[in-house]
Amino acid sequence: MEKPLSSTNERLEQMIARLKERDFRLTPQRMAVLKILASSHGHPSVERIYEQVRRDFPTTSIATVYKTVALLRELGEVLELGFPDGSNRYDGSKPYPHPHVICIKCKTILDPKLNGLTDLTKEVSQETGFRVTTHRVDFFGVCRACQGAASGKETENIGS
Repeated sequence: MEKPLSSTNERLEQMIARLKERDFRLTPQRMAVLKILASSHGHPSVERIYEQVRRDFPTTSIATVYKTVALLRELGEVLELGFPDGSNRYDGSKPYPHPHVICIKCKTILDPKLNGLTDLTKEVSQETGFRVTTHRVDFFGVCRACQGAASGKETENIGS
């Protein structure tokens, strides 16, 4: 599901403004990272961002990308999705807590639209007495493409 271009541009401008108000330099490499994160719908890893930045800036180091992503995370401009295997992914287009659906086979990450999450947060707060400051809701499963690939393989094996 594509975001309208104006939304991507607005997101990019928000990120730039946040860096400027803190007096951080806007190098061409840093701008490339910001553009990738602001427009990405696939929750890229640092390695994936690095591959994209190197297309235009071949001398960029992966450390530059890590530092930029870490800075954006500290400023609240990127949401980090950490996983036990260390394969962190990043969301710059929606840097606030929201649910994700993650394919356990191909690692695709999607953002479902769930209306009841606000109510769930209130319910958790009321039941536990906690003042909920943030949350993370992930659903794990097998995406349609992987389901189709698996059923295709099963069919092939049956005919063998």
